[in-house]
Amino acid sequence: MTETTVLVTSVGAAVGARTAAAALACAGSDRDRAGLLIDLTDGRTPRPSLIATAAARELEERLVAHLPQAGIASRGQLCQLSLPADQSGVERIPAALPLARGTVTIVHLPQHLLQPVLAEPRIRPSAAMLRADLAQDPSLTALVAGDLIERGLRVAVLKQPLGWLAGRLALLGAPAMSGTGLPDRTRRRLLGGVSSDAARGAR
Repeated sequence: MTETTVLVTSVGAAVGARTAAAALACAGSDRDRAGLLIDLTDGRTPRPSLIATAAARELEERLVAHLPQAGIASRGQLCQLSLPADQSGVERIPAALPLARGTVTIVHLPQHLLQPVLAEPRIRPSAAMLRADLAQDPSLTALVAGDLIERGLRVAVLKQPLGWLAGRLALLGAPAMSGTGLPDRTRRRLLGGVSSDAARGAR
């Protein structure tokens, strides 16, 4: 399977990038293959959900063994790794990627870390999703997207945030209930042939 690492960030004042990242991780997961959501926020350990697949728990165990100081928890069909939203967090991403080989890795990051992540040669993202309000930031969105495309990444712009329920379910790693909440075209562009049972059923 081709490795898939997708960056997700916001442009300008747009909100909803984190829930969109979780939904994309759900779209690349299924019962036998847990997606990895790397969340560069405050680095706190995420709360585990009441239900997690065996694949998600196995991925959690691998990550805990190799990254004992990181915040890690299995949630539904996902495993979430929380890292600090600074250069130290960026430098820890490459250590996690080999542990999720054969699955989808989604990296949610604040705007100011996009260039540092792109400059890290060991991350090698294949695609990027921008959560942007085109009515407010058309020029900035075009600038960011153009730079990513020039770097060889597949790029999609999410023009609206996910609904509240779809976002909450995605953060719990529950794609079967949320249907992922993302447009079909966005999933296909960013993940290629990789998609979950829920995403296939939603088409």
